[in-house]
Amino acid sequence: MLATNFRGPYRIRASQKPDPVIEHPGDAIVRVTRACICGSDLHLYHGLVPDTRIGHTFGHEFVGIVEEVGSAVETLKVGDRVLVPFNLFCGSCFFCQRELYSNCHNTNPEATAVGGIYGYSHTTGGYDGGQAEFVRVPMADVGPYKIPDDIGDEDAVLLTDALPTGYQASEMGDIKQGDTVVVFGAGPVGIFAARSAWLFGAGRVIVVDHVEYRLEFVKRYAPCEVINFREVGDVALHIKKMTDWLGADVCIDAVGCEASGSLAQTITGRWTMLQAGAATALFWAINSVRKGGNVSIVGVYGPTFNAVPIGNALNKGLTMRMNQASVKRHVPHLIEHIRQGHLKPSEIITHRVPLEEVSDAYHIFSSKYDDCIKPVLIPPRAGAARPTAFSVVH
Repeated sequence: MLATNFRGPYRIRASQKPDPVIEHPGDAIVRVTRACICGSDLHLYHGLVPDTRIGHTFGHEFVGIVEEVGSAVETLKVGDRVLVPFNLFCGSCFFCQRELYSNCHNTNPEATAVGGIYGYSHTTGGYDGGQAEFVRVPMADVGPYKIPDDIGDEDAVLLTDALPTGYQASEMGDIKQGDTVVVFGAGPVGIFAARSAWLFGAGRVIVVDHVEYRLEFVKRYAPCEVINFREVGDVALHIKKMTDWLGADVCIDAVGCEASGSLAQTITGRWTMLQAGAATALFWAINSVRKGGNVSIVGVYGPTFNAVPIGNALNKGLTMRMNQASVKRHVPHLIEHIRQGHLKPSEIITHRVPLEEVSDAYHIFSSKYDDCIKPVLIPPRAGAARPTAFSVVH
């Protein structure tokens, strides 16, 4: 089969690899019809994630058709169209029983914090991902979600990570009616977090970034106010000026370890790797939120320490919540939002790229060329995408 093949930082290509096979009676094999490149895939691409091994196949956002099932699989059959959440989970451990699927205790022997993730290095279990023609899906009775006939492939593929992560970012912010919400980052997750904030009752939404075309996009899509942090000097001070000197009620870090905006954070977190990424956005979130406010973190950081103003968080009495998204918990009500016209996830897709050209797709997305918001990869045997039967209400 054709699949992405990691050859080292900034080096990825499509090459032939052996087709996956059933390794356990609970496995399924899925023929991929659409796969996304996620912003967190760029952390792998840039060489920032430990134990990303040569030959690994990336991709944790994908949908497809079930081609084969193991002898113990009961809920899926060949021909089912499925979306596969980015996190692997057993469904029965202490954490899965509490719908903390991203913290499953049984799918990642390499870590005590995060569970298994498709295509995201051996620090999350070493599972090959879905930027390929076929993928092995363990615990197939638990993870995959059958896509309703009225939901198209390109909306469904964004239900595997980006939209549920943005939605959970707003949920963890505990947004109250009329709250001012500031989202740091205008990538796909930040865009969805901004749009989702309105669904939770926000009265004002502000998005902070420095890439002008992304700010223009989120201004239309969310819709929201925007701040280009290159133009304002002290970001926290600027946000306080915009909020009667109180600060925002809720701040969301949708950036993570590759944030721009601070030379010290960039040197220590990205260039020398003395800390687990540049925590600039988290620093701003803590300092920009009001006293007694909420900070929600969905941006990806490494497992070691980060230089953040935890003393400010303590003295301001902040509530901080963070996690990888528990995708399957959110999918049913996100599908209802799509049906009701509140959300149209596929509107953020700007580039549709054949899997054979994956190297170019990563380069375009990483370099922010051609006003790229979200690229989708189309494997050779994908076939035509099924459309969604609903339109969005703006």
